[in-house]
Amino acid sequence: MAKGRTFKRCGCRTTDGTRLGGNCPKLKRRNGWNPHHGAWHYQLELPPTNDGKRRTPLRRGGFTDQTAAQAEMDAARELLAMAGDDKALAVRIADIITTTVKDTGNLPQTSEVRRRVRTGQELDQQRTVADWLNTWLAGKQQLRDSSTAAYASHIRLYFNPVIGHIRLDRLQVSHVLEVFEAIDELNDTIETARETGDPAIRAKVKGRRPVGPATKHRIRATLRSALNTAIKQRLIDFNPAAVIELPPARRPKALVWTDERIEEWRHARQAYVEEIRRRKQILAARSPHGAKLGTAVTALDSYIGTPRPSPVMVWTPKQTQRFLDRAEHHRLYALYHIVAFRGLRRGEACGLRRPELDLMNQVATVRWQIVQIGATTTQGPPKSDAGDRQIALDRRTVNVLLVHQARQHNERLTAGEHWEETGFVFTTPTGQPLHPAEVTEQFHWLCMEADLPPIRLHDLRHGAATLLLAAGHDMKMIQETLGLSSITIAADTYTSVLPDLARQAAEDVAAILKPTPRAIGQAHERAGGPPPRS
Repeated sequence: MAKGRTFKRCGCRTTDGTRLGGNCPKLKRRNGWNPHHGAWHYQLELPPTNDGKRRTPLRRGGFTDQTAAQAEMDAARELLAMAGDDKALAVRIADIITTTVKDTGNLPQTSEVRRRVRTGQELDQQRTVADWLNTWLAGKQQLRDSSTAAYASHIRLYFNPVIGHIRLDRLQVSHVLEVFEAIDELNDTIETARETGDPAIRAKVKGRRPVGPATKHRIRATLRSALNTAIKQRLIDFNPAAVIELPPARRPKALVWTDERIEEWRHARQAYVEEIRRRKQILAARSPHGAKLGTAVTALDSYIGTPRPSPVMVWTPKQTQRFLDRAEHHRLYALYHIVAFRGLRRGEACGLRRPELDLMNQVATVRWQIVQIGATTTQGPPKSDAGDRQIALDRRTVNVLLVHQARQHNERLTAGEHWEETGFVFTTPTGQPLHPAEVTEQFHWLCMEADLPPIRLHDLRHGAATLLLAAGHDMKMIQETLGLSSITIAADTYTSVLPDLARQAAEDVAAILKPTPRAIGQAHERAGGPPPRS
C-alpha cells in the first residue's frame, strides 16, 4: 500500500511573516483539534516516473475534516492498487492521477480507470465517438461493399457532425436525439432548397435526399450496433441508441393502380404542377436572379414527383403488358421483360452474366449484382443468401432473350475494336456494364411515353409478384422467385394487392362480357322500372 498521511494546517504567519503551517497553536484545543481553524490535508507517495526518478508526492488540502481527507487518499490508493505487481501499469496510473488533478482539480474516476485497465486501453486516451465509430467500421471485415458504404455514410453525414466530438463513455440519450433533430432540420433545408429554383442554393444540397422514417431506423441501427460492440469490449456500460424511440417505419403496403386511383393521381398531378409553379413564381420574385430562374416544370419531374397513393404501386397485368408493348423495340427491352416476368432486382438484372443464363434448359442463375453507391457502382453477390437462386424461364422470356442476344451481336459488330467484352447479358452499346441509374431513368421515360401511372423500377419487380398471384401461386412461390429472405416479407408486402387485383379482374371480365341492350331492357321490366334510354 502506498504510504500516506493526513495532517492539519492553517495559513497563519508569525510577526516576521513566517508561515506557521501545522505549528499554529490555534489548530488544537485541550480536548483535541479545533474544528473552526485550519483545514485538513493529505500527502500520498506515488510510484517513480518512467525513468526511475522520484515523483513529487500527491498533496491535496482544503478538507473540512480528517474523514474527508482520508477518504480521498484512500481513493487514490485504490487507483494505485489496480496495478498490483505491474510496475509499468503503476507508473501509467500515477501519470493519469497527476495529469487529471492538474487539469481538473479532482482525481480521475475510479470506475473509468478500472474499465480502461481491464480492457487494455491507454489510460490517458480520451476516445471520442468519432474515434470509436471509425475503429468499429474498420473492424467489420465481412461486410458487403454496399453495407460498408452505408455505414460510412451514416458516420460521415449524421454522427460525426453532431456527436463525433463527444467522449464515448459520456455519450447520453440526449446526444443521440440531437442526431435525429439535426436530420429533421436537414430535411427541411433540402425541401426548401428544392423549391427555390436558385441554382446556388440547390447546389448546396445536390445529391442529398430527405431522410425518411425507414432510413432513420437504419441510421439508428448502425449506431446501436457500434455501441453494442463497445459494450462487449467493456468500453461503455450503456447503449443510449437502444432506448430512443423513432416514428414507426412500417413496410409500405403495395397498392394496385386501379382506374379510380389513376384518375385521382392525374388530378393530383395538375395540382402538383400548379403548386410548384406558384412557389417558383414567389421565389423568382424574391431572388436577384429574377426571370432567369423560370417557372417551368418538366414533364418527367411532374410525372415522378406527384405524390402517389402508396410508395409501392403495382401495375395490373394489363398495364404491365402495355408497358412491354411500348418498350419492345428499346435495346433494354429484355432487361425490363425479365424484371417484369421473373422479379429480378435492378442490380441483379444489370449483373446477370452469360454463363449464368441457360436458355436451352430455360434457367437463369442469379449470382451477381451491380449496386449503385453514390455515383459509383460496385459488383458483388446478391443482397442475401436467399437472393442467390435459380429461376425458371418461360418460353416467351427465352425468345425475348434470344432476340436480345442477336441485337447484342450486331452491336458488337458495329462497335468493332471499341467493344469491351465483360460477359454481362445486358450492356452498353460498347459492351460495358450498365449503370443502374441510367436503367431507371430510361424506365421512367418509357412509362411516361406509354401513358401509364408511375411506378418505380423496383415496383416492376413487385408486378412479377402480382402476376404470380393472378396465376394462383402462393406466397412461398413468390418468396422463392423474388429471392426474399422471409415469407413474412412477401405476405406483408402483397396481401394488400389481393383485393384490388381480384376486383380489377372482375371489372375486366365485366368489360368483356357486355349484355345486349335488349337483355338490359328486359331486366328493367322485370324489376318494375322503365327501360333505359338508348
